[in-house]
Amino acid sequence: MNKSLEYNTERNLLHISEYGRNIQKMVEYAVAEQDREKRNRLAQALIALMGNLNPHLRDIADYKHKLWDHLFVISDFKLDVDSPYPIPTPETISQKPDSLTYPQHKIRFRFYGKNVEMMIEKATGMEDGPVKTAYINMIGTFMKNACRNWNDEMLEDDQILSHLEMLSGGQIKLVQNDDLEFKSFDRVQPNRPKNFKHRNSNQQNNRNRNNNSGGSPHKKNFHQFKKNNNRGV
Repeated sequence: MNKSLEYNTERNLLHISEYGRNIQKMVEYAVAEQDREKRNRLAQALIALMGNLNPHLRDIADYKHKLWDHLFVISDFKLDVDSPYPIPTPETISQKPDSLTYPQHKIRFRFYGKNVEMMIEKATGMEDGPVKTAYINMIGTFMKNACRNWNDEMLEDDQILSHLEMLSGGQIKLVQNDDLEFKSFDRVQPNRPKNFKHRNSNQQNNRNRNNNSGGSPHKKNFHQFKKNNNRGV
């Protein structure tokens, strides 16, 4: 058995596999270097090399700081060099951020969403006038189109007014008049090319043309070939 072979099971653990085995060996060489000045030069060269191997990190804010953190992680926090950033520790690297609290507020009409309730709450504190009327028209227009998008149902204006009164806790009581206008907009089909109908119509026209002319050109050639063979041509 060849004793020069080196298996991964016998090697040190790769702390960050994206940088590969060679980078880790160079970091281990820098850790073993006794001269501090030379260690600092090796660390700077390693940072430049790591940046070239992972150019996508340059799109991250303060990517140099992240490269230095990676360097210390690869060295298993044993590298003693002068870093331009605070030297991380295993505790700071493994520290998890605080979990975000999920809002527990119950939404009366889910297809309207929470933002509509916030806008209605804002409208209840406004003074009566054209500004408040225009704001309510905007809310009602959004409510009508939101219901149409989610439920495929178009609500009447009196239903929108009823929902406004319900969601405002009775503080918004309106009747249909000339000042209220809840508009509805046509839905735009997503990811559909502008010439979708034209392309389909062209395909249908081609199929109709082939049917009227007795089939596709390939079929016509095949029938002509059989006819010539039967005639002995």
